[in-house]
Amino acid sequence: MTARSAWRTLVAFLFIPASLAAQTGWVTTSDSARLYYRIIGHAADTIIAIHGGPGMDHESIFGDFKVLAEHHTVIFYDQRGGGKSTLPADTMTLVAKRQVQDLDELRKHFGLARVTLMAHSYGPLLAASYAIAHPDNVKRMVFFGPVPPRRGDFWQRYAKNLNARLDSTQRAQMMKASRMMTSPTGNTRQGCRDYWAIATRPRLAEPDRTLPLLKSDLCATDPAGIRYGNTTSNRVIMNSYGDWDLRAQLRTLQIPTLVVHGEEETIPMDLVEEWVTSLPQARLFKVPRAAHFTYAERPELVWPEVEAFLGGKGK
Repeated sequence: MTARSAWRTLVAFLFIPASLAAQTGWVTTSDSARLYYRIIGHAADTIIAIHGGPGMDHESIFGDFKVLAEHHTVIFYDQRGGGKSTLPADTMTLVAKRQVQDLDELRKHFGLARVTLMAHSYGPLLAASYAIAHPDNVKRMVFFGPVPPRRGDFWQRYAKNLNARLDSTQRAQMMKASRMMTSPTGNTRQGCRDYWAIATRPRLAEPDRTLPLLKSDLCATDPAGIRYGNTTSNRVIMNSYGDWDLRAQLRTLQIPTLVVHGEEETIPMDLVEEWVTSLPQARLFKVPRAAHFTYAERPELVWPEVEAFLGGKGK
């Protein structure tokens, strides 16, 4: 490191709020829940990374998003109902409105006025819901492999596309692994690993080539969080969105947004394009030879595009 780059790093670090100095910890929310967080990077620009699921945890994106720490401070967190965060006895506290409030309280905890939201899979639905509720707090957004901005026939088409990429033996193996993963007496972590060893494949364009490239661990968190997320959070949180349709509200947002979607995704491209036709300052980056994990499948294309966007080049 040169003297000049060392000075720049020090200057950037000095402008980070003091509360970002801790690398891991918990934020206690207004209703006494605890949200686990993890911070990497020491740059002035701050990103809040929003994992998918719902009911998963930050480990599901952490390994692949670590590259962002070179130029940004990145705050990862486990959403309520997954990972190391509170797994509430009262499932009414899992609803979408509370998840939006949790994200705002996380932002306030770290003393951040405006942030970049970077989200994967289900995460963009939460990020967009937050932006609608708090538009002045969002600088820009990046969506990877997002669910659509409206429900419509999404679930039916998505399930059909997934099932078409699995044979009957694989589906049976997944069901067996799921039972092991979610049983309180089963080997949760092994069941999780067995499940995703199969379930990841139809979510990749070229699984034999790219499965080893995934750096994130979908089964690294506490077993209790894995069980609760899969048996409770996923169902309750998604149901709380009802027959969602954000398109009219999205048209009021002036937030630059980059939507990154694989050309071989199981999430239908035409539904994802509705993010771009609804958000006034959004654009779609279609990634060839990629599906749900574009950032791992085609990192040489995706990360330069993302960094250019974060640097203000284009919308």
